[in-house]
Amino acid sequence: MNNKKLFGFLVSLALGAPAHHVIADVISIGTTKGGAVAQIGTTISNVVSVSTPHQMRPQKMGGTQQYVDAIDLGKIEFGYANVMQYYMAASGTGLSAGEPKNNLVLVATMVPFTQGVIVTSKSGIKTIADLKGKRIPAQYGSSPLFQTFWDAFLATENLTTADYSPVPVASLPKSWEAFKEGKVDATIAAVGSAAVKEMNSVIDGGVRYISIRDTDALRNALPKTLIGITNPAKNLDGVIEPTAMHSYATVLFAHKGVSDQVVYDVVKGLHENTAALKEGGPLWDTYDASQLGQDHGLQYHPGAVKYFKEVGLQ
Repeated sequence: MNNKKLFGFLVSLALGAPAHHVIADVISIGTTKGGAVAQIGTTISNVVSVSTPHQMRPQKMGGTQQYVDAIDLGKIEFGYANVMQYYMAASGTGLSAGEPKNNLVLVATMVPFTQGVIVTSKSGIKTIADLKGKRIPAQYGSSPLFQTFWDAFLATENLTTADYSPVPVASLPKSWEAFKEGKVDATIAAVGSAAVKEMNSVIDGGVRYISIRDTDALRNALPKTLIGITNPAKNLDGVIEPTAMHSYATVLFAHKGVSDQVVYDVVKGLHENTAALKEGGPLWDTYDASQLGQDHGLQYHPGAVKYFKEVGLQ
């Protein structure tokens, strides 16, 4: 076969090859379109792409529930979310009531996440109880988890939807826009996120977090989460004084059909590159690689378990 014919043969072979053969080393991670989840998901994808044989690409969607479904269907390999929402999806409870996502499996425990309720510093609002009669973001069409958060937070002071003025928003970022524009009196945001930094810089007088009481009702509504004190720090905009906020683990998860080797490589890359992950910003300040295999009473992928046992994390 001469060179011209050989070249033609190789081109036709490449063009005719199934897509999964051509892009075998490209994997995707579901994230939101903005906010802390998007920030962390992007950092994970960057570190995985540099430190493993696989190129990880963020697949940004309106809310976590959307890519949970996509991963369960095998359309996306990985996803990043809070452990509570993952638990609801895997168990068919809460937001996934009656519809368990049986194809999901944990890959790694990532950064502890802390979020709270933000108001403007000039609002005079000091407590959750002070939100009675105020304008609160509601519905969150593409990310309904945040309506669940609001319901739980307000219930700590016996407030219900009848006690405030709901302002429908499509997503968490849309609630931040409404807050900056003065259309709502409070919003929810992660401590240390770029979104809070921006709100604090553009709103006259800045913003502040208000404390959330720890109650049995809240713990029942938001399983596998807790209320803890966050102290002021240089990079924590809006934390004016020790403030009780909502905290939980966040997790990387995958479709159970992702190969053991791919998952092993991803976990290894995350475990060995703490410094690179922490370059992703203050959201990573509390990242501890020794907690990647943390026990949540939930199943981990065999590829992850293999790595954890090799390095003594489980």
